Amino acid sequence: MRIDGQCHCGFVTYEAEIDPDDVAICHCTDCQQLTGSAYRVTAGTARENFHLTGGEPKLYVKTAQNGRKRLQFFCPNCGSPVYTTGTDADAEEVGIRLGTINQRRALAPKAQIWRSSALPWIHDIETLPGHDRD
Repeated sequence: MRIDGQCHCGFVTYEAEIDPDDVAICHCTDCQQLTGSAYRVTAGTARENFHLTGGEPKLYVKTAQNGRKRLQFFCPNCGSPVYTTGTDADAEEVGIRLGTINQRRALAPKAQIWRSSALPWIHDIETLPGHDRD
């Protein structure tokens, strides 16, 4: 599936070819802190299928407890997380942040990882009162 997207302010833009079945939720505590949310949703693709078409993102390198480095790319203007990759063998895979993909409504997650870190209330939000707009 061909996708395109951008950060919130539109400075960092990209195009990619992805497999819609390679969309997953990560509940790890790093993703919770990096997003300021309960979890992160990412669409994976091979490095050669991802191309920046606009401004250059800023890089933050996170070293995990296992020693693996995760390269977190975000907009230097608005701060939106845009994509991630790794080093060595992990550099061949790019994880595109679902919220930046223009076609995100067509991309439902197919898997979850780090469920042991999931916040206990995430499956109960359907019962919360809500409004279609604020």
